[in-house]
Amino acid sequence: MRRPELEPGRIDLWLCRYQSIHDPRLLQHYLGLLNPTERERQQRFHFADDRQRYLLTRALVRCVLSRYATVAPADWRFAENAYGRPAIDPAHGSDLEFNLSHTRGLIALAVARRRVFGIDVENLAERQPSLGIADRFFSAEEAAALAKLPGALQQRRFFEYWTFKEAYIKARGMGLSLPLDRFSFRFPADDGVQLQIHPELNDPAERWQLWQLAPSDSCLLALCAERASAPTLLRARQIIPDVHDEALDLPPLRCGGFGPTA
Repeated sequence: MRRPELEPGRIDLWLCRYQSIHDPRLLQHYLGLLNPTERERQQRFHFADDRQRYLLTRALVRCVLSRYATVAPADWRFAENAYGRPAIDPAHGSDLEFNLSHTRGLIALAVARRRVFGIDVENLAERQPSLGIADRFFSAEEAAALAKLPGALQQRRFFEYWTFKEAYIKARGMGLSLPLDRFSFRFPADDGVQLQIHPELNDPAERWQLWQLAPSDSCLLALCAERASAPTLLRARQIIPDVHDEALDLPPLRCGGFGPTA
């Protein structure tokens, strides 16, 4: 299989609808790609959907990374930073970077070279927004803007905020050690977004680019990536690992960058 090029500035998004994969032989093939620790973790999940999602998540990472490098899927090794963010083990000497997110029905994987980024995907139909969560964890500006919306619009706006906040946290690689109320997002237009970061986080907002996409009618995906010297090109593909993949036309709903200093 020809390896896709990953030129500077490009980020590839791979989307896997794991609930559609039922072939027992294929699932057994995926299980064989996992290392012993991953197989043990997969069996710990009580619900079948969670076991399936974990299995496909790990298989997806391994199979997709092998599209870009001469490493067999089962041979990839991974490490975590102090905050639990997974990365390719330095022993591979690879310049590939990846980030994962999953929700009920969908796994999203982003891949690039020598670039810092984070991704988050949420199923709007599976979770209900909570103004209490917004009041507690969002910035005061975000919580106030959300509360002003009619009830019918609050669910989507809640997840627009939430996915962007998760994507930024994951891009920073510091987990919830970053206070969620010290950075915020504004939506100056229907297709725009601005990031504001409190000076105490010591992270200039102009460092980042932002995109939000809708992989399905019920899902929202946000991507936060460090700016590159070349213009960013997003390429999306839907995949059944080691079986089939196809290009997706997935234009961003929102894109943007920094706004005024918070």
